Amino acid sequence: MTDLAERHAAFEALHQSGCFAIPNPWDIGSARLMAACGARALATTSAGHAFTLGRPDMGRVTRDEALAHAQDLIAATPLPVSGDFENGFGDSPGEVALTVQLSGEVGLSGCSIEDTQMVGGNPPYPFDLAVERIRAAASAARALGRPFVLCARADGVMNGHYDTDEAIRRIRAFEDAGADLLYVPLPPDMAALERIAASVEKPVNALAAGPFTSVTLEQFAAAGVRRVSIGSAMARLTHKVIVDATRAIIGHGDFSQLSNGIPGDTIDDLLITGAGAPE
Repeated sequence: MTDLAERHAAFEALHQSGCFAIPNPWDIGSARLMAACGARALATTSAGHAFTLGRPDMGRVTRDEALAHAQDLIAATPLPVSGDFENGFGDSPGEVALTVQLSGEVGLSGCSIEDTQMVGGNPPYPFDLAVERIRAAASAARALGRPFVLCARADGVMNGHYDTDEAIRRIRAFEDAGADLLYVPLPPDMAALERIAASVEKPVNALAAGPFTSVTLEQFAAAGVRRVSIGSAMARLTHKVIVDATRAIIGHGDFSQLSNGIPGDTIDDLLITGAGAPE
């Protein structure tokens, strides 16, 4: 499946029934490994990408950099790719619409837009502005004239700025504004996640992070979730290996952790497989 039109159609279809996991690679190699391991679609991670550039998360990557990175991942495998584009790289509805337009032009099959301002504490945008931003994004997505899954995120629960009731109020409004997928990262518990999924007609995305890493895909599906992201979790897991092994080597002269790596031949085979169509 190498044709972009086929990828876009396949990505849209994935959201119509069942529940699937969408891994978040941070470079070409991780994208190909994930594809070789059976991923059906991929999504960028803003934090993971920032780490590869030696920068902290949240608002440190430009739109041009994020789009160029997305193009690399689109070219890396035959899978559809969605972009994690934080607040859409601008406060105004027009800037968000431009981000969606450019996302379509580089070949992404979808993208996510948060209701979070890229300033200290990451406060949410006021309700009416948050809705108008998604309305503009949805209009730009429809103007592409082909499938494009627009994910509208209500991040205030995760960031500690509003409760589940407000998140539900927002995603209902985002749904009415034209979003294709709704996302409230890290609600208080599974009961809250079930409430969120039941509150809208469009598919719901969940984040497998924190306490939700103990939830299986089947349990997410039973809660009414259609898609499960891993966000920056795997990038941070990889960085933990780097930090732990380097500290052991430099601090204690201990090289023992280096014996736990995957064989180079295995990686080579997976990279080759991931660059082509998965079985």
